[in-house]
Formats: sequence, structure tokens, C-alpha cells
Amino acid sequence: MNKETRVHNIEKTMKLGSFAQKELMWGDDLEVMQVYKIPLKYLIYNKYNGRILSKTKSLEAQNKELNPEDTKDRKTIEKLLWDSKPDRNKKTEQDLRDHGQKQVGIITKDGIIIDGNRRAMLLNKIDHIDHFKTVVLPVTLEENPLAIEKLETSYQMGEDEKLGYNPIEKYLKAKTLRQKNVSVKDISNWMGESQTTIKEYLSVMQTMDNYLDYLGYNDVYTQLYNREDQLINLTKWLKVFRGEASAKAFDGYQNKDVDDLEAISFDYIRVKFEGKKFRNIAHGQRQNHFFGNKNIWESFRDKHEENIDPISDKEGLPNLDTNNIQATLNDRDDQFKSATIKLLDDNIDEHYNQLKYKQAQDEPEKLIKSASRAIESINIRSGNFENDDVLNSLHELRGKITAMINTSSNLPTLHHVHDVLSNIDLDDADDNKNDLLGCIKSITKKAYELEKSAKQKS
Repeated sequence: MNKETRVHNIEKTMKLGSFAQKELMWGDDLEVMQVYKIPLKYLIYNKYNGRILSKTKSLEAQNKELNPEDTKDRKTIEKLLWDSKPDRNKKTEQDLRDHGQKQVGIITKDGIIIDGNRRAMLLNKIDHIDHFKTVVLPVTLEENPLAIEKLETSYQMGEDEKLGYNPIEKYLKAKTLRQKNVSVKDISNWMGESQTTIKEYLSVMQTMDNYLDYLGYNDVYTQLYNREDQLINLTKWLKVFRGEASAKAFDGYQNKDVDDLEAISFDYIRVKFEGKKFRNIAHGQRQNHFFGNKNIWESFRDKHEENIDPISDKEGLPNLDTNNIQATLNDRDDQFKSATIKLLDDNIDEHYNQLKYKQAQDEPEKLIKSASRAIESINIRSGNFENDDVLNSLHELRGKITAMINTSSNLPTLHHVHDVLSNIDLDDADDNKNDLLGCIKSITKKAYELEKSAKQKS
């Protein structure tokens, strides 16, 4: 049914008379409008309904334009509406079957549903109901798009928000309105939020767009689902650090460091990394996160680039030419997560420990006890213990401990050497005899030199 036919049939139905009235903010005035029973067959869904806006836009990113007048696309829109909240839809459908339509909808004079797309979709599933109780606006969508946008937003993001919109939709709605040159003040009024909140929505949406661009998922907004909290945190970090003037970052940091922070955070956001641990990267005061300490940050960044970047490079470009783009990209992200999650988690844990050590640098007893517990946990019978990197690290650790012991007196070091020598059992040694004798001879020589020096001192 084309537009002209819908207009004609709706007008014809309206002449049969209304059955109720509804107060409605139309433009800047509260008007009393008549409520009619319009046959469902004369109506078409609004594909840009706030409940499914992210999914519609994601489809359009693949050049799959939805035409609500086309039967196939109509079914696609119905599926999107159903999938937006299946459990609630089941309950609402049963209530409609039992009691009929309680809430009045809003349509344009050519049958586009402005408010009530979900209800209309459910009513279309019920055989004994063939009409939609609705107010009919005196214009088409094309005749006054801004007034209809205002009305639609007020209903979708205000009164109807309690029905459980996907949280991504509010950011996308704010962006869409701003792109239509609607002022922040007007968006604030339409969405029932403060201007400060709307500005935050727009900032977070910019981070969301940057995240999608980073992955090559441009405009595929379904890939933002369940990532809102981390994207909000990242937006705050970027706002604080951009400009190279924040006291919450390490001294001398530059905007290129902030760029690295953004890219690394995107990888963590992609795997839906746990929020509390994610905040260790850059959240709060300088002493509480990696980006507040130059050495810790650079080590964290370098380890990430060493471990994660090669995996990302092997992925290649995403496939956006698919019948189910959400499932395809979800599978791609899941494979990335399987390959990286342990590496990402280990890197956070390693540098979180460094951060805690740094925070406790003036509490040596606390750090020494912690180090002792860690050493006691090592299984020296493990095959990995003989790894060259492990042994080199052990030798390095021994040197650091010796240097610490030797800070003000030589006696603790000598006692340590004596204890080590006392615990050597040559009977169990696999070492080469000549190497052992050579090393013992060197120790004897060094001991003689120390004895001679000590006698001279006295």
C-alpha cells in the first residue's frame, strides 16, 4: 500500500468518528487530540524507532536500506522490535490478548507509527485484533520532520524509557539529533535530561564512533552492546588527559601517549574486560593507576604491543558483507578474546602489582613479606624452573637482595655468604669438577683479600 492510499484510507476511517481524546504536546502547545481505531493494515513501522535505532543503522552500514512498505523489510523490522526485548514482549503480547490495547499510540497522517511500534508489532500477531488505537497527527513525516522528531524523542526517551531501551540508543539518539542541528538545549528538553548529561552523551558517542572506526566496524552500532561502562570510563580519561596538562598523568606525558592509552583501552573494551580491573589503567588520582607512573605505563604499553599487536595484525579486515553482521562480528571478537584474554589479564595483574609495590615503597617490611610469600610459592621442581630466563631473573634478584643487605654494614652480607656456603652439598652436585674447583679457588682468594683488608682496617 503506497503513501497516497494510506492517507486516503486513514482519512476515510477518521470520518467514522473518534472514540476518545488524548492530550498531546504538539509543537509548543498542549493540544487535545482525537483518538481513532485505525486498521493495522494501513500503518507502517518507523525504522528509526529509538528502540531499534542502533540495529537499523548497523544494517544501513552494509548498504541494506530498509523499506517499511516492503513485506520482507517489514518482517525484518518486526524481528528487530521483537528481539529488542523478547521477555517483555511475551508479557505484553499476553496482556494485549487478554485485555486489548491500553496505551494509545501516535501516527502521522500517512500511517507512520511515531509512538507504539512495539505495540503495533505485537497486535499484528493477534488474530482477533485488527486495529490500532491512536492519535493521528495532521502532517506527514516529510511535512514537519523536526516537530515529529521532538514528539517522538519525548515519548521514546522519556515516558517509554522504563520499558528497557538498550543503553546505546540514548547516545545514538543524541548524536542523530545533533547532526540535524538540534541544539543541546533542545535535545536536553526533548530527552528529559540536563544539558550536562547530553554533552556527556555526545562525548561518549564520539568515543564509541572512534572505537568502531579503530576496528573497521564503522557505524555497526550493535558492536557497542555490553561495552557502555568501559567506554564511559575511557571518555572521562581522554577528557582529562588530552592537552598534556593533567596532574593525574605521569610528568612529561604527551598527546601521543594518550593516543596509546586510547588504542590499548579499545582492545580491553573489545573483549569486555572486567570493569574494576580495567580502571587500573588510568582511573583516579596519579598514584592509583598505570598512566600516573611513567615506568609502569611504558612497561605496560610495551608488553601490550609485544603480545597483542601481532594477534590484531593477523586478523585482517572485517567482513561486513554478510547476512548477519552482528553474528559475524561477534564471532570475530570472540576469536580475538580467546587468543588475547589471558595475555591482557596477565599484563594488568603484573603492572597492578608493580603499582602496589610503588605505593608501598616506604613500607619495606610489607614489601619484603610479600616478596617472601611469592618466592615460597615457587615450585622449584617444575621443569620451567630451569628455564634460562627464570635462572637469569633469579640471579638478578640475588644481586638486588645483596645490594640491599649491604647498604650500611658488610656484616649482613658476609653472614649471608656464610649461610649460602654452609648449605652447599657437593655430593649431590652435577657440576663439572674442574669448574667447581676453579670457583672454590676464586672464593678462597676473595676471602683472603677481604681478611687482609679487614686486618689493615683494625
